[in-house]
Parts: sequence; C-alpha cells; structure tokens
Amino acid sequence: MAEITKRSEDYSRWYLDVIREAELADNSPVRGCMVIRPNGYAIWENIQRDLDDRFKALGHVNAYFPLLIPKSFLAKEAEHVEGFAKECAIVTHHRLKQVTHPDGRVDVVPDPESKLEEEYVIRPTSETVIWDMYRKWIQSYRDLPLLINQWANVMRWELRTRMFLRTTEFLWQEGHTAHATAAEGRQETLQMLETYRRFAEEALAMPVVAGTKTANERFAGAVETYSIEAMMQDNKALQAATSHDLGQNFAKAFDVKFQSAEGQVDHVWATSWGMSTRIVGALIMTHSDDDGLVLPPRIARAKAVVVPIWKNDEEKAAVCEAARRLAAELRPAIGPVHVDDRDNLRPGWKYSEWERKGVPLRLEIGPRDVAGQTAVLKSRHDRAKTTVPFAGIVAGVEAELARIQDDLLARARRRLVANTCRVDTWDDFVDLFENRGGGFAMCHWCGDGHCEQMVQDKTKVTIRNIPFERDETPGACVHCGKPSRGRVLFAQGY
Repeated sequence: MAEITKRSEDYSRWYLDVIREAELADNSPVRGCMVIRPNGYAIWENIQRDLDDRFKALGHVNAYFPLLIPKSFLAKEAEHVEGFAKECAIVTHHRLKQVTHPDGRVDVVPDPESKLEEEYVIRPTSETVIWDMYRKWIQSYRDLPLLINQWANVMRWELRTRMFLRTTEFLWQEGHTAHATAAEGRQETLQMLETYRRFAEEALAMPVVAGTKTANERFAGAVETYSIEAMMQDNKALQAATSHDLGQNFAKAFDVKFQSAEGQVDHVWATSWGMSTRIVGALIMTHSDDDGLVLPPRIARAKAVVVPIWKNDEEKAAVCEAARRLAAELRPAIGPVHVDDRDNLRPGWKYSEWERKGVPLRLEIGPRDVAGQTAVLKSRHDRAKTTVPFAGIVAGVEAELARIQDDLLARARRRLVANTCRVDTWDDFVDLFENRGGGFAMCHWCGDGHCEQMVQDKTKVTIRNIPFERDETPGACVHCGKPSRGRVLFAQGY
C-alpha cells in the first residue's frame, strides 16, 4: 500500500491517491479516458440501479440509441452545435489498411477509398439522433407523453481531464421526453431535478442546492436549465446533475409534430436530464478522508467486511467458521458481505486495506468473541466501536449502517452550512475566494450576463445557480453595484 497524501497538503493529489488506493479506476492508453475498475464500477452500478428504479416509478422506460450521429444532424439546432462543436470527435473513414514504410516499419492508415460520404460525430449527447427518431414515433396526442431514458457512454474531447470528474469518455444516463404542452414539459423538468435532489441526499448522503442556471450557463439549445450543486471538502462546487426544459427548439429543428384531440397540429415540448460518472468523483470528495475512501452504505459495493482474528490453526478454524456463519446470516438482509480469511496478512494490514477501499462497516471476531458469542463492529467514517451479540447481529448491523448513512449526510450538511455565507461587497468577495478558502457565497447579482462573465474572468468564480430557496430581498450587485432582485450562489467549481 502506498501513502495517501493528506488533504491539507495537496487536495488534488489526495483525490487521485484515494482513487488509486481504493482501486476505483486507472489511466487508459487513450488520452483523457479511464478504465473503471470493479470497485469503481460497482459504485456506478449501485447508482444506476437506484436511479433506474426511481425513473421507472415515474413511468420512464429505457431504450438505446446509436453512438454515431450524422454530422448534418448537429447543424439542425444552431445553439446546440455551437455549444458542442469544439468537443466533438469525428469518424471520417470506415476501414484501415496496412502500409510498409521504406525503413521497413509497418503501420495502419485510413484507406482513402473508405472515406465516408457523410462523416459521423461520436455522440457528445444524444438529443439530435433521438429527436430524429421521435419524429417517426410521434403522430398524435395519444403518443404523448413519451418518456425515454438511456444508459450510455458519450465523448467530449476535453483538454484537461481528471478521473471521474472530467474525462473524454464518460458514462451517464440521459432522459429525453416529449409532451403535449409547455406546462407538462416544465413539470417534467422540475420533477426530474427533484428526483436527482432526493437521490443525492437519500442514497449518496450528499446535500445539494437546487436552482436555475443563468443564461450564460444554460445547456445549448435549452429554454431553461436547472441544476443541483454539491459542496466538496475543499469548498468548491460540483454540478451533480442537470435537467433541461428544451421548449420546442429540438421539435422544430427535427419537425416533430403531433395532432391534438381537437385536431390542431403543433410541435411537441421537450426535456432532457442527466447524471454521469462524475458523481463518483463527487462521492469521493464529499465523504473521504486522509485514510482513503469513505462511502455511504446505500451505495457501497460491500456494506460490511468480516475480519476473523487468530493466532494458531485451532483458533483459525473456530473464528473463520463463526465469521462465515455471520456473513451468511447478514447477506440476505444487507447484501454482499466479504470474509477476509487470508492467512498471510496481519489483522492491522487488513483493517487498513478495507478502510482505504471504503467499506462502511467492519466486523472483528477473535477467539474471545467466539467464546462470548459477540462481534465487534467498527464504522469506517468515525471509527466508533460497538459490541453486538451473534443472536442480534442482523439488527445490530442494520442499525449501525443506518446510523452511518444518516451521520454522513448530517456531517456533509453541517459543512455546507458552515461554509455558506452572505457577501455584500466586492472586496469581501475577492478576499473570500483568494484568502479565506472559498465556499458558497450568496450574493446579489444584477442579472447581466456580461457582469457575470467579468466576475468569472477576474476570479474564476461562477454563478452555480439561482437557488429555488433564496433571499429575494432587493439589493446591489456584489460586482457592479446595480440593482439586484435577490441573491444567487457563487462558487469556484469543478
């Protein structure tokens, strides 16, 4: 095991060290892409499973759309192509051929005869190809609402990448829905944002601030964009999910019309919404510590590990048998439970390994515990120890896991509250982000996008969103001093 850098010394290095030591991901041969290892992918699977259940409970169904999009499709929605043009990877040929250079070196190059008549874009998002299909599927009000989600990968050619937070290829879900009225579309947009908010707090133990994005930060082609913003331990903001009211923009671009019950023909109203694997990065930075990964039980790959402790073969047989019996009893109630009965490692080494990997709860069983028919429970996040009788092991473990889940949310919420403040002058604003560690600053803003951009250019601080729950008392813009109708959330972000 390698040493993990302390957060106070180098937060960015600490983050990468935790990913390495928890075996969540590794660099790939492709620039800016990562290999998600089993420990990391299991977290994504649990996220996917929970979210998918929530989507389906609201009437959504899953489908799959092509990875490749005809380049001409992007040009149909002007704002959309402008927003993604600099991030698109292009497929120009469909075949390679082998060539031998004069020095004997063998290479493969695109076959000139295989040049595509129309080039394809590797999807940066799927609105265009999805709406081309919706044009075929939607004819009347009876076909609405159309509520489809897909779990997929996308590619955005990022210049600066960081594992999970910003990679050239990433995994996500993207919901795309069509509705008969503007009101239904807006209701869907807000309903999905609330779904994300509840998921973040209930499953990830991650408190968030929900609100509306400014026009500068709005999704390309959207009428309105909403987000949930989480605070990381370095006081920076991370956009955890977004939901977009697309109005009729994509429907008009792809001529998606329906006939109403009254016989009138109109374009449908659209939404899109998504959460990606960057949420795994958010989990790491919300809960983990200098000893490694910390995970909420509801999203962990294994909620508990049982570590038997012995000094000789006779003790080993007894404690390992007890460990396996307890694990078998726990699995139907809490899911995967691992028994670490490796005999070539000391208990302390095992403890450290499982702490680094973020297993929420450890059960320690030695000869005295077997004799007394008890197990010692030790929680990962606060090192609290409790002793539970074998006869009540399921109830005891479930209670401790519930405490851990609640405690992680409460701890993150306290940090969010403690590092959120009102700022009313430009000098205080600059001082907060340059000298006092940053945080969430609730400030007045005039509503001018040019003023917003000037703040970003000067300080690298952005308006994360206009919170739904905010102080709407009139005031003066923190930057330019012009009248403001209420406070917005400023922060440095990932």
